[in-house]
Amino acid sequence: MARIAGVDLPRGKRVEIALTYIYGIGLTSSQKILDEAKIDRNTKIIDLSDSEIVKLRGILDHEYEIEGDLRRLESMNIKRLMDINSYKGKRHRLGLPLRGQRTRTNARTRRGSKKTMANKKKAPKK
Repeated sequence: MARIAGVDLPRGKRVEIALTYIYGIGLTSSQKILDEAKIDRNTKIIDLSDSEIVKLRGILDHEYEIEGDLRRLESMNIKRLMDINSYKGKRHRLGLPLRGQRTRTNARTRRGSKKTMANKKKAPKK
């Protein structure tokens, strides 16, 4: 099993698709990486040689922000927005949509689900 950037890549998948399991690498990026490493896109992970895996690791380490570093960078950017009290930072802090979406309805992903009958009185026990 190939382990790159702390992620176990699925053995039976094509390299092009398997690289997208790494946080920060999408399909386009994986295609560019494979072209640079001169590896066929249709090769399965299980068929890669050790030298090819080392090539992929080298390219990812030197040229791309991936996994933990990228997550840390994103969280620092969000924290910076919150610290300078920008509009987007306030929306992050309140857990509301950031990019102009309506909140009267259709904001369930950011706001969470609400109960429709919050303080309904229960019938007394006999």
